[in-house]
Amino acid sequence: MLFVDFILMFISSLILFICVLVAVAFFTLMERKVLGYIHIRKGPNKLGLVGLFQPFSDAFKLFSKEQLYPLLSNLVLYMISPVVSLFLSLLLWVSLPFISMNLSFNLSVLFFLSVSSLSVYSVMLAGWSSNSNYAMLGSMRSVAQTISYEVSMVLILMSFLFLILGYSIEDFMKYQENIWFFFLFFPLSLMWFISSLAETNRSPFDFAEGESELVSGFNVEYSSGMFAMLFLAEYSSILFMSVFCSIMFLGADLFKMSFFIKLVFMVFLWVWVRGTLPRYRYDKLMYLAWKSYLPVSLGFLMFYLGLMMFLNLGFYY
Repeated sequence: MLFVDFILMFISSLILFICVLVAVAFFTLMERKVLGYIHIRKGPNKLGLVGLFQPFSDAFKLFSKEQLYPLLSNLVLYMISPVVSLFLSLLLWVSLPFISMNLSFNLSVLFFLSVSSLSVYSVMLAGWSSNSNYAMLGSMRSVAQTISYEVSMVLILMSFLFLILGYSIEDFMKYQENIWFFFLFFPLSLMWFISSLAETNRSPFDFAEGESELVSGFNVEYSSGMFAMLFLAEYSSILFMSVFCSIMFLGADLFKMSFFIKLVFMVFLWVWVRGTLPRYRYDKLMYLAWKSYLPVSLGFLMFYLGLMMFLNLGFYY
């Protein structure tokens, strides 16, 4: 029986990963279309109906190109880093609850935090093993940025966890049947969204790949399939953060059609921000994390802790 369960879990996880990768392909198409219309141009529209086959053409082109190996690079780590990066970003998706109870577990929020913090190592090793000054600078900036925003993200998340008193993503759905957390946690929801942008290295916080000074950042020495893996990992993480945002404060139920509408809205926000805002200055990014978000999220944490204790005492009496 255990063997059959294992096979079923393996098959359902495999289907999930394939669906995520296809979603990433169409997400890149959507991004290029939306950015095109923001710039008052068409975007990809030649390959297939309104450019539907463009992402698959790009993937085919990337994987069929020649792979370059820098002479002075640390070759083993250089080749492993993109694989680890993609593996970790796909592993995040396992924490989502399934109707079939694939790998749904009671500590899925802790699993999400653990796996997302591990992705720092793949970025750091990708930059260091390339043995390039630009790649090393890009990875250092990216790691510093990710670690800084993880602190405030955890504190913001703890405010949410105090009110649901659980570590399961499924609990977020149960507690938002009557009112979305977006209305109860309005400032924290905006802070979480901005921290998610910084966490996924997206504009206006895309300092890892500041083209004007770092020539694409930590992935500058990668080409062909390895670059495609880093690219897929980044976009898979963005999609997961969009899913997590829509579940956390937009009351999305994974088993209803409305979830996909909320998800598309969140993904559109990610693209809209990229097409609208200029890049932040790096020192201001750090000041925002340590001088604004950290004290504010700590203050809100104390407030929601007090609120939870007050509600529990009132219920007890």
